[in-house]
Parts: sequence; C-alpha cells; structure tokens
Amino acid sequence: MALKPKSTRFVRPTTIQSLLRLVLAIGTSVYALIGSGALADNGALAGNRHRLVVSSDIGGTDPDDDQSMVHLLAYADSFDLEGLVSSPYGPGRKEHILKVVAAYERDYSNLKSHSGRYPTPDALRAITKQGALDAPDQSGVGKPTEGSKWMINCARRNDPRPLHVLVWGGIEDLAQALHDAPDIWPKLRVYFIGGPNKKWSVDAYNYVEQNHPKLWLIEANATYRGWFIGGNQKGEWGNKEFVTIHIAGHGALGDHFVQAKADVKMGDTPSVARLLRGVSEDPSQPGWGGKYVRIWDGRKTIFGRLTTEADTAEVFGVTEFALLKPAGFTAQNTATMIFDRGVPAAAGVNEGAVLRFRFSPRDAKVWSYRIQSDFADLDGQSGKFTAAPPPVERTSKPSAVHPNWWIDDPAPGAAEGVHPGAKSVSQWREDFLRDFAERMDRCPSPAPKNSKSNP
Repeated sequence: MALKPKSTRFVRPTTIQSLLRLVLAIGTSVYALIGSGALADNGALAGNRHRLVVSSDIGGTDPDDDQSMVHLLAYADSFDLEGLVSSPYGPGRKEHILKVVAAYERDYSNLKSHSGRYPTPDALRAITKQGALDAPDQSGVGKPTEGSKWMINCARRNDPRPLHVLVWGGIEDLAQALHDAPDIWPKLRVYFIGGPNKKWSVDAYNYVEQNHPKLWLIEANATYRGWFIGGNQKGEWGNKEFVTIHIAGHGALGDHFVQAKADVKMGDTPSVARLLRGVSEDPSQPGWGGKYVRIWDGRKTIFGRLTTEADTAEVFGVTEFALLKPAGFTAQNTATMIFDRGVPAAAGVNEGAVLRFRFSPRDAKVWSYRIQSDFADLDGQSGKFTAAPPPVERTSKPSAVHPNWWIDDPAPGAAEGVHPGAKSVSQWREDFLRDFAERMDRCPSPAPKNSKSNP
C-alpha cells in the first residue's frame, strides 16, 4: 500500500540545528516520494526542464488566472517558458498578462539572486502574444492570430523536447494552430482546463477532437478543483489563511495575487504542478497536477428532436441538437438555443435540412433550454435534458480513436464530493503549498550573501 503523501518545507540552513532538520526532512521526503513508490518524478523540481507555452483567459471572468500566473512566474526559473498567450472568451487581453509581468519586474532583482535562471522581464514581454478575440463559427476555427502563429513557431523549433501547451482559457488558438499547421501535433503535449472553459469553447474543442484524434491531450474537467477543494485545510493550509500567512506581503507578485482574490483558487495551476512533480509523459502516474485515465468513446450525444428530462447526455461531453428545419425557414432567419441562465447561447447553424446547436454541460443536473428565433414556429420552443456521469461500462473501455487523450479519473475514490479526480490533486495539498510558500519567500528578500544562486 502506498504511503500517504508527507510534507516537507526546505528551509535555508543557517545553523547546525537547521541543517540537521533539513537532512531529516530530505530523508523523510525521499522515503515518502520515492521509497514508497507513491510518487514517481521526472518533473522540473527533480531537475528536468520542460518547454512551456501558456494560453490564458486572464483578465476575464475569473481571478484565478491572475493567481496561477503569479505561481507560474515564481517558478519561471524551472522551465523554458516560450510563450504567454492571451486566449480569452471574455474581456481578458494581453495587457493583463503584462500587468503580472510588471509585478514580476519589481521582484526580479530578488528572484534572480536566488536563481540565475529567472528570465528577464523583457524576455517575458517578448513572448507575450494576443490570441483570438472573436469566437469562431461552428467549424471551430477562424483566422490566424498572433497567439496561434506563435504556437506554431514554438512547435517547429529545432528542439527534441516536446512542447507543453497549457490551456487555461479558450482553446481557440490551439485549434487554429492545429488547423493551420497540422504537422505540429506530434510535438505537442496539451493540458486543457476544460469544464467551464470547454462550455465556452465547445466549437473549437469539437474541431480538435474530430480532426486531430491522435493529439496528446489531458482534458481536466474537474480534477483541477483539488487545488482549492479538499486536502488538509486546517490552520495555515486553509484557502484564506494560506494567502494571509504565505502570500500577502510577499513582494509585488504577492500583492498582485491578493488583489486578484484573497483566498486560494488557482484552478489552472495543476497544469504547471504536474510538470513540477510527476511523470510528464504518463498522466496515469500520480503527481501534483493529478492522475488521469485514458478517455473513452461515446462522449458526444446527438438529439434529433426536442428532449425531456428523461433524455440523458454525458456531463462534460458534447451535446448537439440536430433539429429538422421548419418549412419556410431561410438562410436569412436566425435561431439561438438558450441554456438555463443564458450563457453561453448556442447559435443555430443552417445545415441544409437541419439546424444544429452545440453545447457542453459542465454540471451533472437537469438542463433546461428554449429557442429564440425570428421565425415564429421556432421561437419559444423549449425542452430539458439530464447531464449525467457516464456508466462504468463506457469508462472502462479506453478509446481506440484517441490513443493519447486523458481525462479525469471517474473512480468514486478519486473524487472530492461531486468532482471526479480532484482527490488526486488535493492529496498533495501540503506538499505543493509548502513549496509555493518557499518560492514566494524569494520575492521580498534577496538571497543571503553567502549563498550561491542556481546556475
């Protein structure tokens, strides 16, 4: 039986007593993480450098991207960071990434005294790009963007290492890059924070899933929630307490983190954390960013009629309504399907004899919908359907179509409440928060003069 994860905080030894404590801590950590077999590791904290492009909706509807960007830059010396792309579905823009870089610049002299591998602020600005501002049509792709072209440029570099593309927001820029340069897919290792992002990017997601089935991709629809739900939340490890004790007052990056949100959210951070501690090429192995299983088939449900609560579709899957077009409905008419509170609405696409509406339900529940249209026979029509977890008969059969696609572990023991897979992250809570706290200690203070920064 694997041992439970144990926590250690690596402190700078300034006395014989603290050195002894450090030796004991290292011994305990090695036993817990290696000797027990609980956590295999080829991550950045073990000395392996991964190439990263991060695509973020920072500045949009959720402040967690600001927090995750602070975390990323605190570890920027551990990676070869090649791109920061603004990929919003809302108001977020490239300038919001640059605001975090400005905070990093104020802490940079302290950070580089701890490690000579921190990139300069100007180097970060040079790799910050604007992605898609407009949603694509139902095809899932539109026009090339600065961000999508930069992804292609990075993927085609003469470097034998894979390129990890971490998608924290809309997946449109990745879809566009794959559309414009399909030769790049073997080089990519994609981690997509799905769930709510997938709901907004369902057309781009559908394009990727349908047209690039061999792409290596982790689809984290709920596992990421283990960063802020579950695990040890006592004392300094509580979401609010951790920020008060370990983030507030820790340089300009700490200030930016707190201004975004005064407690831990950081829902995108597991994408980085799995590359800090874990096995990068094998998502089935445990790591700070979670543990995943091979995806299964049958995740798209297509209804040819209006539905009732008795009709079911897979939660986090793709749900389509292919409704027969009423007589007299022309290309000049419009129809939109509104789900629950109305966001996002699914525009009906005229496909000859049918109108097609596409949606991705992010919660297991009964979803209601109604149609708004300038065509009287359609306007006001409504229905319901039930989004439900998939049956074990489906999830137990790995997809033959998507051999490199991974998803949240549906096993009940891996869940935190209703969130599949989240416990595979939350079990490491003390470990990854301790390490993050140690990183944030670098921001307000330079390394002691008698210490040596990392090369």
